[in-house]
Amino acid sequence: MLRLHLGPADLCRVRFVDRLHPVGTAMLACQALHDPATVAMAPELVAAAGAATSVRGVRAAATSLRHLLPARGRLPDFLTPFDGLDSVAAGLAAIRSTPARRVRAEVAAAYAAVAATPLRRGFAAAEPEVLDLFGRALDTWFGAVLAPHWSTLTTVHQRQLADAAHRLARRGLAGLFDGLHPAIRWLPPVLEIRSWWSGEVTGTGEGMVLLPSPVAGPLPRVLVEPGRPVLLVYPAAMPARATDPAVDPLAGVLGATRAAVLRHLAEPGPHTTTALARGVGVGLSTASEHATALRAAGLLTTERDGGAVRHRLTPLGAHLLGCPTADD
Repeated sequence: MLRLHLGPADLCRVRFVDRLHPVGTAMLACQALHDPATVAMAPELVAAAGAATSVRGVRAAATSLRHLLPARGRLPDFLTPFDGLDSVAAGLAAIRSTPARRVRAEVAAAYAAVAATPLRRGFAAAEPEVLDLFGRALDTWFGAVLAPHWSTLTTVHQRQLADAAHRLARRGLAGLFDGLHPAIRWLPPVLEIRSWWSGEVTGTGEGMVLLPSPVAGPLPRVLVEPGRPVLLVYPAAMPARATDPAVDPLAGVLGATRAAVLRHLAEPGPHTTTALARGVGVGLSTASEHATALRAAGLLTTERDGGAVRHRLTPLGAHLLGCPTADD
């Protein structure tokens, strides 16, 4: 268990990453897409990754990355930089600017439980040729695996932010923290996190940045660097289909998340509140609140079935979506 002690200066500056970091996301995905927990959370992305890596050049890039990166657990911190947010090239430039001493220390620690190979020795020694190979492999892998689904990943991210903002407005900071992930628990002034490492850590006084991600892996991750805000990356469900709010006319009327809930009801059911939350990629309480609002507007009906409740589109809701019938 990691216990993160947060002071007033950290708590006054809790915020979310406003957009995904291409290289940081790729680093997490290189591990997570091979983890059974991610297969359950993002099956379509995992399947797409498998298809993409059947191509020879992409398969070679994936093989290099899997050889150089730890298969599970904590990644070297320099591989998930704060800088280089604009593109893969910018993120790789931030990685290449890391002092060789830090690269050697962090990679050597990551390789503690794996067999030494010439390529791993070169990576741990920060040899320019191996870092170049790593950069080329990551660029190829990102272009084939993540780039085609970047808009979907962005939509999931924005939906999670809307869900979190809703919780913060209704329940305050405690409600925000407690609703992030089951592995995160708020015991003021300590945030307890089941992560890949344990210990007592104190906030930097620079705030905290939160990042929900479908490719975070099974456990949250924490990055603490002096002079930087604490970065907390935590798993977030990826819906089976994510409609881009930019091209969804209902999102402008109902809001992106509520429109997604309504659209999910048009898919084959049954639609319990838990299934809605999982399908849209939001928390259970948020799904329940959106269902209540849609029911009040006459767009869905709800009936109890044993210990669960099931939601169904009304004719009005189906008409709004352009569906010929309301499917259960």
